[in-house]
Amino acid sequence: MTLALGCIADDYTGASDLANTLTKAGLRTVQTIGVPAADLRLPEVDAVVVSLKSRSIPAEEAVARSREAAAWLNARGAGHLLFKVCSTFDSTDAGNIGPVTDALRTDAGEAIALVTPAFPETARTVYLGHLFVGAVPLAESPLKDHPLNPMRDSNLVRVLARQSRAEVGLIDLATVARGGQAVSERLDALAREGKGAAIADAVLDPDLTVLGEAALTRKVSTGASGLGLGLARALVSTGRVTPAAAESDLGGPIGGPAACLAGSCSQATLGQIARAEAAMPVRRLDPARLLAGEDEAGAALAWAMERIGDGPVLIASSAGPDDVAAVQARFGRDQAGHTIEAAMARIAEGLVANGVRRLVVAGGETSGAVVDRLGLPAFRVGPEIAAGVPVLRTTDRDMWLALKSGNFGGPDFFADALRLMP
Repeated sequence: MTLALGCIADDYTGASDLANTLTKAGLRTVQTIGVPAADLRLPEVDAVVVSLKSRSIPAEEAVARSREAAAWLNARGAGHLLFKVCSTFDSTDAGNIGPVTDALRTDAGEAIALVTPAFPETARTVYLGHLFVGAVPLAESPLKDHPLNPMRDSNLVRVLARQSRAEVGLIDLATVARGGQAVSERLDALAREGKGAAIADAVLDPDLTVLGEAALTRKVSTGASGLGLGLARALVSTGRVTPAAAESDLGGPIGGPAACLAGSCSQATLGQIARAEAAMPVRRLDPARLLAGEDEAGAALAWAMERIGDGPVLIASSAGPDDVAAVQARFGRDQAGHTIEAAMARIAEGLVANGVRRLVVAGGETSGAVVDRLGLPAFRVGPEIAAGVPVLRTTDRDMWLALKSGNFGGPDFFADALRLMP
């Protein structure tokens, strides 16, 4: 296997988003869970997205896992490595975007890496280094209250510089408008100034094509799925990849019971849960009871098994910002997050053990905990449910999944996903 593009994603839902984007752009793509085992058999593909759960772990662990993934991808001839991060640049002053980018570009012998989380299709744009969510600066958006990585600064040059070894520069929109060669020359100039990374502006879809062309002249870049789209376009336009049609047939229907799990506390997911209550039974976990040691997970699983024969069910640990803050203040942020994730993973394991083969999961950390507990090695990428969220079919068993970042999907996301999981 010789890969045109190797990708390392810092969470599982972001990996699915990227795999979906690459597939739609014509790259034959597989998403793996963790660094694949040496004997994992994969079909002939153009790109592999290695999914890690490294966004919110200590920086040194994130670097080590990312280096292991890079080594696996490089051993299979990856022509370029993309470190895939969230389009809202989820991170803290300790990392992990800066430390991982520093490590990957240094290992590749590169002086500088292009960095952008822009993806205009999903209303994520960067202008003069500032990230906007729709028309709102990042620091004024709901992401300012993210339970794990609250984003209180919209200036990504500053954000990345605080977590990087080297200084960070800017590739402004005027430079991007002059094309890929101008962006590449700006990267060279910034490297001569000692900059180790450059935040690149992008406000319209064609900007991504320009950035992809420039990024492909180097061995490593960092960005969201928008940059992945730009790289895919560059690979196709330069003839390095012959575009393939997305797989429309991933196998026959699976059928059987279906369930949804929601752990994200984003406004989008909270709205989707409220909408789902009109279509299926919904049980909300009580985080305080769970953290006090009561068997909320066992009770929720028993509740689900009483109802799942009649149709899909949804179990949610999601809560609004005030409720999340109260639980974190009482029990501690890390303990609260880890305990709730473990409970959702236990519920997923119980559902699958009792015959569920169609599973929808909302929330990046929740998706990571669930997939890890189920021990799923890799997925083939199917039809798109919503922008950035494909249907996935496991490579080692007959099972449908959808892994959704909290902010993605329309109001009826859960019903929409289940309709694409026959």
